[in-house]
Amino acid sequence: MTMCFSLTETRNRCYRSAFTGSGLRPTITDLRDGTVMHCWVPKATTSSKPNLLLIHGLGANALWQWGDVIRHVTPHFNVYVPDLVFFGGSYTTRPERGEGFQSECVMRAVEANGMVGRVTVVGLSYGGFVGYRMAALYGEEVVSRVVVCCSGVCMEEKDIKERLFPVSDVEEAACILVPQSAKRLRELIGYTFFRPPPLRWLPSCFLYDFIDAMCRDYVEERRELIRAIAKDRKLCDIPKISQPTLIIWGEHDQVFPLELGYRLKRHLGENAQMVVIRNAGHALNVEKTSEFLKILISFLVDFQIPPESPFIIKFENNNQV
Repeated sequence: MTMCFSLTETRNRCYRSAFTGSGLRPTITDLRDGTVMHCWVPKATTSSKPNLLLIHGLGANALWQWGDVIRHVTPHFNVYVPDLVFFGGSYTTRPERGEGFQSECVMRAVEANGMVGRVTVVGLSYGGFVGYRMAALYGEEVVSRVVVCCSGVCMEEKDIKERLFPVSDVEEAACILVPQSAKRLRELIGYTFFRPPPLRWLPSCFLYDFIDAMCRDYVEERRELIRAIAKDRKLCDIPKISQPTLIIWGEHDQVFPLELGYRLKRHLGENAQMVVIRNAGHALNVEKTSEFLKILISFLVDFQIPPESPFIIKFENNNQV
């Protein structure tokens, strides 16, 4: 079901303008192993600025997930924003589906586009899995700091069977997270927002417009990414990264429940700080944009997190502040 006028593509154009207006340009990099990576990179790097890597999650492309953030970070950093494999213009013919493979592809892409020196990595949802793995793979000499946003890095396969998640079947979750119908997209939005918009009254054609633009390509491959997250995953196998880490979570996250944020904080100990945004779900960058930006910019630029407020709960050294 297609529309003559696409609201999704119109918004895509607006985000492209925001990215180009913020000093970024799109690139396509052939990694010469069957993998092609699309990445937004600086039109010109500034040697006095540190590097920042923004990694999106499942769902929409990098433009949509970082569109409201980009203008706030480019004044301070040389910013790189890749589309992960099977999103945007990135794809592979290789069989690998784990976050380790995604991490290697991202690093190769940004290095091919001139990134030199250390980088701070920020990952949203699935992007947090990728960013965390990058920190573990490349160490402090490459990745200087890490921000993990609503990413169930410390989940275990048994959590699904033990009903930590509202959906206790991986195949069902994959069908919701890669929606192919208006019904599934409504379900996804219901799970990702604390206070979902009233989509019941929105004609299905608008939902299919989004699905056609964002969710039709590489459907099975994206679902394979989801299956790979949980397969044989055990907490004892998750490496402890040594970089200073900020964990940001929504108080009412249903995709990756808040317990997984606490679990990651306990796993990393004093090396991590944790901030919980009140009255926010999984899509906290959309639902609580101003609070999310305040926390993120404070950590990235000022090397601290803002004081506790009616909207923010802070945890340091495994205790609430």
